[in-house]
Amino acid sequence: MCVVRWLTAGVVVLGSAVLVPAYAAEPVDPNRFEAIHSVIKPSAAEEKWEQIPWMASLWAARERAAKEGKPILLWEMDGHPLGCV
Repeated sequence: MCVVRWLTAGVVVLGSAVLVPAYAAEPVDPNRFEAIHSVIKPSAAEEKWEQIPWMASLWAARERAAKEGKPILLWEMDGHPLGCV
């Protein structure tokens, strides 16, 4: 009997998820674009990581870190930078 209740609950939950309509976002009004863009654009304080002299070669970074006695921050990512295939 317990299994029947769980199955019934699962069907109700899944069924209700299917019934919820998905709505697309409204297009951005061209007259409001600049105002919206100024709110979401990162400020200079939020882009300080761009001032770091990043090195693309791990081997060169390792040699420099060993010479200067400093650690390495490895920022590594797999896949496309935009998260797409």
